[in-house]
Amino acid sequence: MNIFKHEFKSYLKSVGIWSFSIFMIILVYLAAFYSIADDMAMMDDLLSSFPDELLIAFGMTDLNFTSILGMYGLVFLFCQICLAIQAANYGISLVSIEEREFTADFLLAKPVGRGKIMTVKLLSALAALTVTNLSVWASSFFVINFLNDGPPIENKPLVMLLASIVVFQLFFLTVGLLISLLMKRVRSVTPLSMALAFGMYVVSAFGGMLGDDTIDVISPFKHFEPNAILTNTAYDPLVLISVAAILIAVPTSYLLYTKRNIQSAV
Repeated sequence: MNIFKHEFKSYLKSVGIWSFSIFMIILVYLAAFYSIADDMAMMDDLLSSFPDELLIAFGMTDLNFTSILGMYGLVFLFCQICLAIQAANYGISLVSIEEREFTADFLLAKPVGRGKIMTVKLLSALAALTVTNLSVWASSFFVINFLNDGPPIENKPLVMLLASIVVFQLFFLTVGLLISLLMKRVRSVTPLSMALAFGMYVVSAFGGMLGDDTIDVISPFKHFEPNAILTNTAYDPLVLISVAAILIAVPTSYLLYTKRNIQSAV
């Protein structure tokens, strides 16, 4: 329990920064889109001037700017990038921070098994990500209802989109953790987390641009396309790939951690 409290407290500042940043992204971008929504002719002309490949890369195909929910689909893509970086950051630093700061031997000297240490650390990271998740829910409903001056929005598509955050976060958390354990030593967390998050986004974007479904199926950005979820009110079957990745990454990470040669501070 002391380990959980210590780990969770270490996330609080980060959670506050990410939560506030995502709130500002939703508020600023949605307000900007909503302010120009009345001039649909101008918006259509603007979008038609962009190459189709560019629109696909930035998730701007089949946008419905007549609805605030349609605009939110584009804004949510930026939120996904932030959520991916945060979760990957937590996953990569989960056990590597002690090795990097040479405090792992002190932690492992406690009468607690490695399996339990890993479990408590995962639970603390999940608790921190859940706080961010809840803040995205609150920010989304608040801003959408605050700006919306038309008919009431349909809640089911929005709820389904926001519910996808859990699996989305888990993918980057667990894959990030696995990557850190496959490396001999993690010298810096931020470059790796940025590379994982933006790498998955680029894979999804280029797969759509090239029209090659065999490339982008590995990316959760493809599995949880905001516009597709809002339009179809359903998840793509490709979601199962993200779930499978999580189910593989977790036990593999436990196995690697229990057998890992931890460097001593001496």
